[in-house]
Amino acid sequence: MSIYQQLLERERANQPIKVGVIGAGQMGFGMIAQISTIPGMSVTGISDINIEAAQRAADYYNNQAVIKEQILVSNDYRKVIQSSNVEVIVDATGVPEVGANISLETLRSKKHLVLLNVEVDITIGSLMYQLFKNAGLVYTGSAGDEPAATVELFEFAKTMGMEVLVAGKGKNNKLRKNANPDSAKEEAKRKKMAAHMLAAFQDGTKTMAEMNLLSNAIGFVPDVVGMHGISGDLNSVVRDLNLKKNGGILNKFGVVEYVDGLAPGVFVIVKGQNEGVTHELNYLMKTIDREHQILYRPYHLASLETPITIAKAVLQNEGSIQPLGGPISDTVTVAKRDIKAGERLDGIGGYSVRGVLETHQDMKQNAHIPIGLISGNVVAKKDIKQGEFLTTDDVELDITTTVWKLRALQDNLFPTASVQEIKLESVTV
Repeated sequence: MSIYQQLLERERANQPIKVGVIGAGQMGFGMIAQISTIPGMSVTGISDINIEAAQRAADYYNNQAVIKEQILVSNDYRKVIQSSNVEVIVDATGVPEVGANISLETLRSKKHLVLLNVEVDITIGSLMYQLFKNAGLVYTGSAGDEPAATVELFEFAKTMGMEVLVAGKGKNNKLRKNANPDSAKEEAKRKKMAAHMLAAFQDGTKTMAEMNLLSNAIGFVPDVVGMHGISGDLNSVVRDLNLKKNGGILNKFGVVEYVDGLAPGVFVIVKGQNEGVTHELNYLMKTIDREHQILYRPYHLASLETPITIAKAVLQNEGSIQPLGGPISDTVTVAKRDIKAGERLDGIGGYSVRGVLETHQDMKQNAHIPIGLISGNVVAKKDIKQGEFLTTDDVELDITTTVWKLRALQDNLFPTASVQEIKLESVTV
């Protein structure tokens, strides 16, 4: 039975899935608005540090919904998670430390967790997925976010037996490595976004984090640190994302990548597993004869698709995107500007640092710092130049934060580089 049919059954039985939402910003509000008209699903709790934002979302929901709800509104996320009238939690905060605390409280309360918080997932996702799984609960990223949308294409191709060579997304914003909340302020206001959130998109951190999440879910790695980030269209990308010996730019296949020019879509580049399939692909795709084809989804609906993952978690005990095991890649910290010894660093989307994707193995070897750990009271121990990768010698991390403690536990549970342990889908055609 399809998810939609299962939701209709819930509707007819007057037993809707009861959703608690933490974070009523752009993403959270959009999802709440979407759920207001979905059969068999209700929002019964909303939390935000800005209580007015939470109440505004609750009022909008009840203005749109046929069946009105007594929605618990609070600036204390624990009250929503602990509510007996909530069975699944959505983290729409985008803040690693907040997400770490939400994850623990949701686990303690024995409820499923759906993440619109890529930032926490790439930092402690391997650990939390294992803990939730052991408890018989679902811990998952969200449908509609680029990583999960790409996984759908990846699994679609793999189910047909095809070789997947490259998996990735289009970048929605021009890369501005030094973007900060001040430079993003006006555009953020027009787009009704938080300025720090837009800055995280513009400086590349969000793209790196999304491809990090994809890497951890399918075992592919960045071809080079930070990926190539080429510009292109559907035809040029197939040509350029090929091995160097074939006239492309790649050192290997089995990689994640982003492309300027394909936004807001996601893609996988595939190769038919034999001549018969390759011939049929060329015929069906209406292209010139070529070895590789691009499967492209021209949109991702972000938080509007999150209810699909909510339903999968509750009705089928399944997720949309989850780590294979230990980390495959990490989004590590790079200075956006010159930083002086003694300065306190702000985190993702701020003024001090941005994220760059590299393999987990390289992160460990170079003593680089996952950007999700730039949380709490993090202080520079020495001068750091703009563009330098931060190491554990450069800054004093805040070991009192929940996210630091959980990452330390994850490092102990997954001590070896997972990329060595997992059979990657790397080919050298």
